[in-house]
Amino acid sequence: MPEVYTGRFAPSPTGLLHAGSLVAALASWLDARTHGGQWLVRIEDVDTPRCVPGADQAILQQLASCGLTPDSPVLWQSQRAHVYAAALQSLVQQGWAYPCGCSRKEIESAQAVSRHSAAFYPGTCRQGLKGKPARAWRLNVQAVQQALGLNAVTHWSDRRLGPQQQNVSEEVGDFVLRRADGLWAYQLAVVVDDAAQGITHVVRGQDLTDNTARQIVLQAALGLPTPQYLHTPLVLGAHGEKLSKQNGALALDLQTPQAAMSALNAAALVLDLPAVPAQTTPAHALDEWTALGRTPR
Repeated sequence: MPEVYTGRFAPSPTGLLHAGSLVAALASWLDARTHGGQWLVRIEDVDTPRCVPGADQAILQQLASCGLTPDSPVLWQSQRAHVYAAALQSLVQQGWAYPCGCSRKEIESAQAVSRHSAAFYPGTCRQGLKGKPARAWRLNVQAVQQALGLNAVTHWSDRRLGPQQQNVSEEVGDFVLRRADGLWAYQLAVVVDDAAQGITHVVRGQDLTDNTARQIVLQAALGLPTPQYLHTPLVLGAHGEKLSKQNGALALDLQTPQAAMSALNAAALVLDLPAVPAQTTPAHALDEWTALGRTPR
């Protein structure tokens, strides 16, 4: 029996949609429709200190203004702490997760004497806390790979970027599952929720490509399926930087059908789709782009 396509768009409500996030939303919606599949929306609000009150509902309204409505009820990560706790507990029981007592300063000091990037954690607490209080929880990447017979280098094929690979143990190290402030880490939440929602295809921005290998290792550790991945082109700012809320990307004004069509046409241009007349409604524009049958590129 052929696999039923299920895709998703998973914004963080740290602000409203901007031009870059609409590209990812449109690409994921069109890919789902092109494959005759379902399109879901998940609000990734586990990082509660950064979330803007009301931004989640405003984002859903922005999507609706563009004709992008989910096929099932929206899922909020902030309501799923018990599910993430159970996943972490299963890893602890396997001996694949451990408490980390390192402060940010200690981690930065360890990196200063190594050739690794600032993202690398050298496994300082892997053999015990040595009297330090537990702060975060981390995945023992090497233990998972050895126990499950995984290659040290994780390989996957991105549907747009082609063959990819990363040695998680050497390039990232043992990554965080639960943060020192008690909040759940992005990697754990996204892996658990993709599986819970039956996501078969992930379409998201190219800036998230580097997360994929970590998520594949974590999926294996939790016995969860690995979706297919496609990372979309980024919208860049005036100086070539990724357009994001952090660097002042402007929220989209989608209050009229004309404004929504203008934003959709701009997103379509990034995805190498033809523009449609400005007087076209968002619904008709989506139908025209779906009829092309193209994978986002």
